[in-house]
Amino acid sequence: MSTAHNPRRQFVKTAMNAPFLTREEEHELAVSWKVDGDESALHQLASAHMRLVIAIASRFRHFGLPANELIQEGHIGLLEAAARFDPYREIRFSTYATWWIRASIQDFVLRNWSIVRGGTSSAQKALFFNLRRLRAQLSKGTTRMTEDAMFAEIAGAVGVAIEDVRTMNTRLSGSDTSLNAPLSDEGEGAERQDFLVATDPLPDEIVGESIDGDRRLNWLTEALKVLSERELTIVRARRLEDEAATLEAIGQSLGISKERVRQIESRAMEKLKSALLSVHPDAMMTH
Repeated sequence: MSTAHNPRRQFVKTAMNAPFLTREEEHELAVSWKVDGDESALHQLASAHMRLVIAIASRFRHFGLPANELIQEGHIGLLEAAARFDPYREIRFSTYATWWIRASIQDFVLRNWSIVRGGTSSAQKALFFNLRRLRAQLSKGTTRMTEDAMFAEIAGAVGVAIEDVRTMNTRLSGSDTSLNAPLSDEGEGAERQDFLVATDPLPDEIVGESIDGDRRLNWLTEALKVLSERELTIVRARRLEDEAATLEAIGQSLGISKERVRQIESRAMEKLKSALLSVHPDAMMTH
């Protein structure tokens, strides 16, 4: 099939042929979008970085998901980066956008690779995306390793328990099983879902937790007002997002060292704690 009749190849070709932006051009476009809301500037900024999206998306092709969908998710991450990017900080947009593109694609893979969701912590995600590579590296060694030794090595490298490595390895090696699959070889009788135990809280527990949650959210919203803009940015990225950003990633986006990020975060958390306790002495107890 020729490129002219293959929309995806044509898209990739167009993206790879897009002109590179100089630092000055990139800054001007980012300012036009950030300050003036110029959507044409956003389009130019995004178009110039689609080759970055394609390059990052290609690293996830072995998960068996459609390439065009990986690229679409990466594009969403690129637009999120554009929305959050501060053009007045001494950092290139491509450096800042890389984290958002990769995070968006990783979340997409975790949502769609298997019916059963994997771990959502940073360590579990690192294990999910690096287990195959680490196993391959260890298998190339001159000394043949036992499976237990290999799992122990991987657990130490990623920072998870050995049992987590074992579980993830089984999950990546096996296939999903339908909950409607019969337990009997004859295909009749009870199904797997019949033996699942409901662990959801009772209705009154849900209502109570909702009320307490709203109250704690109001307390936290008020307390956050004591933080500076930089402190608020770090606390949100480290404590309030579904996936906590790393110190290194935040440091790169803010143009400071990860140790400085840690110091600012620690100081901000102390300010938050003091603000909460000064107005609501029981706030920390009910959290």
